[in-house]
This record gives sequence, C-alpha cells and structure tokens, in this order.
Amino acid sequence: MNRLANRTALVTGGSRGIGEAIVRRLAEEGANVAINYTSPGSFEKANALRQQVEEQFQIKAMVVKGNVGIKQEVDQMIDEVEKELGSVEILVNNAGINPFEPFLSLSEETWDKTYQTNVKSIFLTSQRVAKNMIQKKYGKIINITSTASTVVTSPVVPHYISSKAAAAHLTRALAIELGKYNINVNAVGPSTIATDMCEDYLADPEILEKEIEANPMKRLGTEKQIGDAAVFLASDEAMQVNGHLLMVDGGLTVKAAQPEDHMDHEAAIR
Repeated sequence: MNRLANRTALVTGGSRGIGEAIVRRLAEEGANVAINYTSPGSFEKANALRQQVEEQFQIKAMVVKGNVGIKQEVDQMIDEVEKELGSVEILVNNAGINPFEPFLSLSEETWDKTYQTNVKSIFLTSQRVAKNMIQKKYGKIINITSTASTVVTSPVVPHYISSKAAAAHLTRALAIELGKYNINVNAVGPSTIATDMCEDYLADPEILEKEIEANPMKRLGTEKQIGDAAVFLASDEAMQVNGHLLMVDGGLTVKAAQPEDHMDHEAAIR
C-alpha cells in the first residue's frame, strides 16, 4: 500500500476493462489518477470510477476526454491533467482496439485506425509527458501490449498483431533514449482476458474452451493481474527495470503452438 503515494498518473482508455483495473490499483497504492475516455458512453463509466476511487482510497482523481491518436487532443488532455493534478509522473498507455478482419478483406481505414490507436497514441502521449519527466529526472511509462507483440496469436488480425509488435519495439527504443533521464519505459503483455472487448469472441463456448486449454496455466488471466504488473513497473521496486516486456500470459508465449491450439478463420470472426 502507498507505494505510489502522491504520484500523478494518467491511464489512457481508463474507463473500463484492463484500464479500469489499472486505475484502481494505482489509486489503491496512493497515486492521483487521471482517467482518459473518448466517447460520451465511456464518460459515465469513467466518472463513476473517479468517484469510487476517490472515496475508497482518499486520492484525487479526474476524468479527461481525448482521442489519444490525435496530437491536438493529447496536448489539450495533458494540459488539463497538469492544471488539476500536476505533471504526469506515471503514464500508462492502455488505449487499444482489435477489430477482427481477415487480411484479404481488411480495409485501409481499419489498418490506419488500429495503428493510430495502438501505436501513434504511445508516440504522442509519451513524447508530451517525457518533456516534464526529463526536467524532473523521474518518470514511468508503461505500455499495455499483448502476447501478439511476440507471437502470431490469430490468423485474422494482422493489423492488430503487427501494431502490438510495433508498440513493443517502440517501448524498447524509448527505454534506450529516455533511460539516461531516470525514466523507465516498459510494457505489459497480457494474454486473452475476459474484458468487454473480448466479450463477443469469448461468448462462443468452443473458443473459450480452446483459449483456456491452450494456456499452460489452463485459465484466462484477469484485469487485476495486469493492474498488479503495472503497479510493480510504476513503483521504486522496478527502478532498474527498463525496456522490458513483462508477459502476464501464464507462459503462453514460451509454449510451442500445437495444431489444436488454433481456431479456424470462420470461428475466430463469428
């Protein structure tokens, strides 16, 4: 408890799923948290979360709107956070999308939107907050990637897989460039987690069973486990951890794939 007392954190895509869990764990450890949201529908969830963590953990929290793939909105968002909570010391780049479209029918629009959300957002937010982190000689940047950062997880999301691999390598590049300023840049790679983003996918009992069976731990991960990993990387306990991709996947990415691990194309996009 209180490993992050009085630190200022910003979580992109923080209103639900993994982002929500990360917000809760950062707040539990004493950080003041800005919860980023984009759509009007996510505002209600973000604001409810803000109220809950403020009351439960006695910290300061705020909600802040912004499409993190657009520079103008990122600048405005971080201006608001700095004005209310102070300069961002912990940045968690959690916002991400995973539209299921096979390669041969994949649209240019989906490709561009995926890279804008999953990769460009990390560039824009990290570049902006790093400037103040350099002045303070302190900062933690944590990117939420995926098992898809290291292995091909599905044959129908080449845009998602390649974007997450790019995010992982961007993490390493930033770690090298920013490390001399006492800024740690790391990533967390979850395996499949039953969030609302995966709700339709995991609604098929056969797919759910195959996902569980393919994992060496014979279970899915949880949002809280990703929050726990983010807290560790944000804490002083991880001061010498830099440029690392922390896989929270039950050992999935170190297991050689077997034919029965894979779903056919049609089942995966139902």
